Amino acid sequence: MTAEEHPELLQRWNSTLHAARAGREGPDPAPYGRNLLARWAEPQRRYHTVDHLRAVLTRIDELADQGGEGGELELVRLAAWFHDAVYRPDRSENEERSAVLAEKALTEAGLTPHEVAEVARLVRLTITHDPAPGDLNGETLCDADLAILATDPDTYGGYVAAVREEYGFVPDGAFREGRAAILRQLLGLPRLFRTPYGAAVWEERARENLERELAELTDTPGTACAEAAP
Repeated sequence: MTAEEHPELLQRWNSTLHAARAGREGPDPAPYGRNLLARWAEPQRRYHTVDHLRAVLTRIDELADQGGEGGELELVRLAAWFHDAVYRPDRSENEERSAVLAEKALTEAGLTPHEVAEVARLVRLTITHDPAPGDLNGETLCDADLAILATDPDTYGGYVAAVREEYGFVPDGAFREGRAAILRQLLGLPRLFRTPYGAAVWEERARENLERELAELTDTPGTACAEAAP
């Protein structure tokens, strides 16, 4: 799958980077966008695909339309593009490597040190999905990334199945143990969604989905796969 198969996303990337640069000169955004789309289309992905990228960008737009959450929306959108740009299910440092990629690419692409640092910070925040109170950028990105948890049961079931496919190399018992740990960590958060809109519209259904999935898992012995996360 190439950028030519997703011209609307490539155009969106170009527009976002131009907007983030706010009229400053810089290189053509398109090669960076093509590189990112190629990464999102890698064969080991089943859930963390171009469709997930598109969904997160759509949710950011939804949050913006419902109250303008996020102080620097173009930087939040750039962070969405990079947040799973490096993704290997058998590795534990995907978010860090994605953040480093963002730092390198966006510096070359003409963003300021502040802007680059903020995008990288947001990418790293998706490790925990636990932004500090008042972190509008972080709240928006994390809510958009976790919005899949609040979908209807059939869509949620498809998401769970796709995540399991990504971790097909992990024995079933180990996957269940690791997945259950992630679900308990999410359910232990005071709030899954931090924006007013996310808390009002997505929270209840997401917790229902998580609790139902957790109830279906068994405590089959095995080595935990701690990266079986959203």
